[in-house]
Amino acid sequence: MPEQLHSLINQERLASTITVWSMNLVPGLLQIAGYIRAVAEKWPRMKSADIDALIRAKLERQAIVRPGRKFVFYVHEQALRLPVGGRAVMQAQLNHINVMLVRQYITFRIIPIAIGAHAGLSSSFTLIEYDSYEPVAYLDNYNAGLFLEDRGSLDTFTDALKGLDRDALDAEQSRRLINSMLS
Repeated sequence: MPEQLHSLINQERLASTITVWSMNLVPGLLQIAGYIRAVAEKWPRMKSADIDALIRAKLERQAIVRPGRKFVFYVHEQALRLPVGGRAVMQAQLNHINVMLVRQYITFRIIPIAIGAHAGLSSSFTLIEYDSYEPVAYLDNYNAGLFLEDRGSLDTFTDALKGLDRDALDAEQSRRLINSMLS
């Protein structure tokens, strides 16, 4: 398991609220195995021998998605329209998201392509909040994960989430858009 994924999992286990903004991909906490595989196969320097272990680790990480925590996902429409893994994998991925959306502790909102520029253009990120600790923001890429704890960074990410919240479709509109992609 990549070290950054191990660190993220440890932080998420302590969280009370996890808010994810994802511009290009379905958030990791909602990804199915076929989608994870399709993404991993395109990663630079990813060894094919390591892909199955990565899939297992990412799916095990999803065990935290259960009552007792709040999950808020802001996802750009392009991430849902990009046919990662081909049509069959993407249809299965969208179906999985639809199933997850019935859970009361999950909020899923789409930033529509038509909105144009928005507050999340800089990068995807996760804001992890705790009952007993200060929040942290998490950014990741191919080789590293970065946790930011300073007030200036946290304020910037919080403001970005407020902007995304203003621009996003509401939960029902988001669900309808996913259903339209499935038909």
